[in-house]
Amino acid sequence: MLYFTNSQKFHKKISGCNSRHIYQSQLALSLFQSKMENYSKGKNVEEQMERDKIPITNLPVDFLWMQVKGGSKMTNLLSHASGILEDKTTTTVVWSGAGVAISKVISCAEILKRKFSLKYQVTKLTFKSVEEYWEPKLDGLETIVVKRQIPVIHILLSSQEIEDTQQLGYQTLHGKTFWETNKSFIKQTQAQKPKKPFKHKTNISKTKITDN
Repeated sequence: MLYFTNSQKFHKKISGCNSRHIYQSQLALSLFQSKMENYSKGKNVEEQMERDKIPITNLPVDFLWMQVKGGSKMTNLLSHASGILEDKTTTTVVWSGAGVAISKVISCAEILKRKFSLKYQVTKLTFKSVEEYWEPKLDGLETIVVKRQIPVIHILLSSQEIEDTQQLGYQTLHGKTFWETNKSFIKQTQAQKPKKPFKHKTNISKTKITDN
């Protein structure tokens, strides 16, 4: 069984090298890609996220953990999270997602933050490992395993003050709602823009001069 890391490492190696090294690296990459024509995509083995390994300190015991997948529907996710908060079962929600699900995690967190005016937030970015298995189409070839690292995001939202305010990724609205904060920022940026002086337009008539 052969192991390869992400092909992006080829690009990292060629930066700062001379043309000969660049050519050799590109040749190795093209040979690797041509070799993959003899393989078919197999299973993916992803490192599973665990509740007790979320990299946010002092999490309450009863927090709601929303794991977002690439195929998750935002309406279902928001409906479930809103119902829990409305019932006051908990005051803290953690949204988590990896890879293509990151944009969906951010959208869900912003919508929920605006709806319930959740004033305290902690955002963490990490990585998790994924192994891609490629099965050979021809006899005599070995299975290839490609190891990759994909980004993971965790967003904590809470209506109660967070104990550890010194941790990285912590932010608060200081009593202001989400849209009030954006309004004040817009007003500040507009006030800083210099006003252009008004120019009067003048009509200049052109006359044709002829020699007598």
